[in-house]
Parts: sequence; structure tokens; C-alpha cells
Amino acid sequence: MADEPKEQQPPAGPAGEKPAAPSPAQPAEKAPAAKPPVPGAPGGAAPPKPAVPPPPKAPPIGPAPLDNDLVHRFKVKFGEAIREALEDRKQAILVVDYRRLAEIAHYARDKEKYDFLADLTAVDWPKREKRFDIVLNLYSFKHNARLRIKAQAAAEDQVPSVAGVWPTANWLEREAYDMFGIVFAGHPNLTRILLPEEWQGFPLRKDYDILKQDEAWVKENLGIDSGQ
Repeated sequence: MADEPKEQQPPAGPAGEKPAAPSPAQPAEKAPAAKPPVPGAPGGAAPPKPAVPPPPKAPPIGPAPLDNDLVHRFKVKFGEAIREALEDRKQAILVVDYRRLAEIAHYARDKEKYDFLADLTAVDWPKREKRFDIVLNLYSFKHNARLRIKAQAAAEDQVPSVAGVWPTANWLEREAYDMFGIVFAGHPNLTRILLPEEWQGFPLRKDYDILKQDEAWVKENLGIDSGQ
């Protein structure tokens, strides 16, 4: 029987070493995947960033002119007695002729439903001809709205009382009389409410020294000399 041919062995390397086995083929390096183009951008480039809008303008500081339906109704009713209409921090302000204050107050309560007088006070501007601002802060429960009515008066002017419109004005007008010397015509009992009736001067007038006291009253009624 003929001998079968033997498997051919690779020739031995130098010094009888066996040749190294061939290494497996390395996979080819993959190219990075291309990013899909951005729709609407030319050539697939990223769209430009939108422009940043400028910051909103700050609201004006202080009162600004007001012209709305409320102001229109007051002007139709009272004409030039509505001297000015303003808005300050979303609150309507009407500057009115002091001589018609009681009429305007009645209308504000009965027709516009400002049924609550939250406060009545005054501000003294001694260098102004009409030195006093009489300020009424009103509130409407029906409309959940506020209205400020201001009237300018000189020291000798008699301002119509609104105690017959809002009873709370009774004591508030007495306080304004006590502190500023403002006379409210038609008030049922315009007497001092904080200071003694015989006290001289009006402490919240700006020409009344903050340290000043009625020294004669203090000595007569308290039996001491004023410490001021």
C-alpha cells in the first residue's frame, strides 16, 4: 500500500523556532457618521441664534395722566371742577375744586359705589398759595377698586365737610382740623380731638417747630415749665 502524503509543515525559523501564527485581520476603522443636515439651514449649517430682545422699559415713576371711563363720567358730571386726573401705581386720582368736594363725594358714593372712606388726611405745602392738599382715600366693595380724591385749599378756605356722606369723616376731619387747622364747613362738631381745645397752633403744619409746645397751656394746666 502506497504511503499517504504527509501534511506539509512550514519551514522552521532560525535556530529551530516555529514561525508565528498569522494574526487575524484587523477590521477597517470606521469613518465618523455624518450629522444629518438641519432643516432649513443652507448647506446643513446650524441656524443663527435668535436676537435677544431688549429689556422692557421700566414703568414711569410718579403719577401719569389718566383718561378712562371713570374719569370721563366725572368730567361729564362736574366739568371744570375736575381739575386733573392721574394714575399712580394703578390707582386713580382726581384733583378737584375744593368748593364742590361734598357734591363730588356724594356722586362717588351713590353713583360710582365708593362706599367706604378708608382715610381722610392732609398734606401741608407752606410755600404754595393753596398750601393744603385734602386727601380722601376711597374704596368700592362692589368693584374692588380704590379712588383717591384730592382738593387744594388755602389756610383761610373753608372746605365742605363730607361727614354727611361717610360718617367716619367726622373724627378724621376733626383730626385734620386739630393738626393742620383746616376748617370743614358744615361739620357737626369741629373741635380738637387729640390736643386740648385751648391749645395754640397746629403741630403738623410745616412752619410749626417740631420741638415747640404751647408753653402757657403746659404751665397753666400741668404746673410746670416746658422742657423744650
